Amino acid sequence: MTLRRFILILFAAGAAFLLFGYREATRTPVVRSARIAPADWPAGQPPLRVLLTADIHVAGPDMPPSRVDRIVRQINALAPDLVLIAGDFVSDRRLSTHRYSESEAIAPLKGPRARLGVVAVLGNHDHWRNAGAVRTALGAIGVRVLDNDAARVGPLVIGGVDDAFTGYARPITTLQRMRRLPGAKLVLTHSPDVFPTLPPDAGLVLAGHTHCGQIVLPLIGPLATMSDYGRRYRCGLIREGGKTLIVTAGVGTSIMPIRIGAPPDIWLLRLGPAGTSQSPRS
Repeated sequence: MTLRRFILILFAAGAAFLLFGYREATRTPVVRSARIAPADWPAGQPPLRVLLTADIHVAGPDMPPSRVDRIVRQINALAPDLVLIAGDFVSDRRLSTHRYSESEAIAPLKGPRARLGVVAVLGNHDHWRNAGAVRTALGAIGVRVLDNDAARVGPLVIGGVDDAFTGYARPITTLQRMRRLPGAKLVLTHSPDVFPTLPPDAGLVLAGHTHCGQIVLPLIGPLATMSDYGRRYRCGLIREGGKTLIVTAGVGTSIMPIRIGAPPDIWLLRLGPAGTSQSPRS
């Protein structure tokens, strides 16, 4: 084999890898689901359908606002009672073909038709870009942002812990505010790294940030998780210390607009009274 032929084969293999990764990154998100029975579910309250998404990372070429529109329609078809978004709405990666303003990126998120509304926390990219502008854009379309704060939403008490990756997380403050309110406790945060530090009464934690690795290679595994705990909280439903953590892969990408072995996903959680099974389903 000549050197020229070898180089052409490497080039073709690299191009095929990138094309496959881009197609995976832009596919319709996988819907994963789980039934969870919080120990503190209020008596007499019916089950709730909660949709979790994260890491939208609006930027060209893979996540223009038109794709966010399509994902919102997918969410509406699942008929959730409540939509939770675990941060990273914007993106400023160098490989972007188009950079959208905060209002352009967030405008499509006015579309979810959940009867209990949309609640969100910020992620590291939101802080790196302009946290104040992201909050303002979200507030303008009716999305409630919880910055180390708590709110009663239906039978739930949602504690929104700000991003740990950029040092804005204040879980103690959030928990204090959660404990003042009656209802089943749920913590929404961007990075899963706060999970092991939370007490047992923060029984359900929802997060994103890791993209489930984004590029997960056979035999090698994820190239990165952006977590201090490595692969421990990389992806999916994790039970530890009497608590439950769900980490979504999210729907967008970071650094490169490709995904391998970690497709975009959203989670539909069915929360209800004791007796509800906790088996995850895809």
